[in-house]
Amino acid sequence: MTFTSALICLSLTIYFEARNQPLEGQVAVAQVVLNRVMDDRYPDKVCDVVMQSRKYKDSGHPVLHTCQFSFYCDGKTDTPTDMDAYRWANHIALRTIYGTWPNFAEGATHYHTVYVNPIWRWTLTPVTLIGDHIFYK
Repeated sequence: MTFTSALICLSLTIYFEARNQPLEGQVAVAQVVLNRVMDDRYPDKVCDVVMQSRKYKDSGHPVLHTCQFSFYCDGKTDTPTDMDAYRWANHIALRTIYGTWPNFAEGATHYHTVYVNPIWRWTLTPVTLIGDHIFYK
């Protein structure tokens, strides 16, 4: 993966997972992706982390609703429609890659919205709540 593809993958994650969140929440979502890249339990490239999922053996396509980041396999288009929000996500992604934000995610490797209750939440330690997302490590 090139730097350009990592930037695009991170920008799309921010856009689809957190564009309705405060700045700190958008940055924290991006930091979760980068925290996973640095964690031996996950792939070591941004796009591989973002696209991690169960895949169909015959086609290699992700199984619906099995992705680490829900936007990637929710059955909806992954093409941004709000270009102002996408440009902002791109700006956040670039600054996150360069490490110019405070550590809003506090080392988190997971998050979810307050509206869902994934079973894995009991196996991790909550570290912060930003906007509608609870972050865990």
